[in-house]
Amino acid sequence: MNTTSHDPARGALPFVAGAVAQGIEEAILSRRSLRAFRPDPVPRETVERILAVAGRAPSGSNIQPWKVYVVAGEARERLAGIMHDECLRHGDDGWKREFDYYPPQWREPYLARRRKIGWDLYGLLGFGKGDRDRTRQQHARNYLFFGAPVGLVFTLDRDLPVGAWLDTGMFLQNVMLMARAYGLDTCAQAAIANAHAIVRRELQIPDAQIIVCGMSLGHARADAIENTLVTEREPVARFVRFFGF
Repeated sequence: MNTTSHDPARGALPFVAGAVAQGIEEAILSRRSLRAFRPDPVPRETVERILAVAGRAPSGSNIQPWKVYVVAGEARERLAGIMHDECLRHGDDGWKREFDYYPPQWREPYLARRRKIGWDLYGLLGFGKGDRDRTRQQHARNYLFFGAPVGLVFTLDRDLPVGAWLDTGMFLQNVMLMARAYGLDTCAQAAIANAHAIVRRELQIPDAQIIVCGMSLGHARADAIENTLVTEREPVARFVRFFGF
C-alpha cells in the first residue's frame, strides 16, 4: 500500500513511498554495465528526456558543471570507426587520459576486485589466460560503443576543481538510472577518455573542456553471453560504521 507524507524540506512536492521506492530500488539493482547492444535506434526525444531529468542531480551551489555530446547515426559511425581502427592499429597503450582515473599503484583489496571482474568477463567469453589478441579485440569494442546506437561523451571545464567531478558523477548515475526507467541499458566508459584527441577533433570540443568519459546507451542484446555478468558487491558491514543507533 502506498503512503504519502509531506516533508517541508521537499517544498510543495509530496513524498510518495511504496511503489515509487520499489521502482527506484529496481532501477538501481537492474543497472549494469552491459557490453553488447542491439542496433535499434533510440529516439532523440527519449535521450533528451533522460538528460533533462538527470539534470536534477545535486551540484554544489547549483553550478551544474556537466556538458554532454550525443552521437547517433552517421556521426556515431564515423567517431566509433575512427576510434576503433586507431585502437586496433596502435593499441590504446599509447593513449593517455588527461587525468588519473585508476591508482598509479594497485593494492589490495582493489587489485583483487579488478582482477576478478576481468577474469569473470573473459571467462564468460571463453578467453584463456594469455589470449592477448582476443582480449585486445574485446577491449577495442569500447570504441564502438559496444554496438549501441547512441554514444554520449561527458566533459567538464578543465579549470573546475574536484567538487565539479563529484557533481558530474551524480549526474552520470542519474543518466544511467533514467535509462532503466525507459527500458534501456548503459555502459559508462572511462576508455573513451583515452581517445580524447580523436573525440575532441570529431565533436569539436573546445580545449577548455576535459573529456571525463563516454557512455553507451541502447537496448541490451539478450543473446550476448557477456551481458549475463553480474558483479559482486561488498556487504554493508564491510564498508559502513554506524554510530548512535
